Amino acid sequence: MIRKCVLCGKGALKGKTVTRKGQYKAKGGTGSKISRWTMRKFFPNLQKIRIIIDGHPKRVYVCTKCIKKGNLKKA
Repeated sequence: MIRKCVLCGKGALKGKTVTRKGQYKAKGGTGSKISRWTMRKFFPNLQKIRIIIDGHPKRVYVCTKCIKKGNLKKA
């Protein structure tokens, strides 16, 4: 099962973690430089809950924003 929100389709996003070296200009240095970066994933806050889909209860992943909005009917 793919970890995506059933209602809005929200899933994982790709991004970077950046490692900086050097002293900041505000502290009297020449500025910070990016020394390296690695790829990472940003995951949404998904909860596994029972909702009614097509008249039948089903256990699926739903993001917390959709739960707060009330876009679903709990089983």
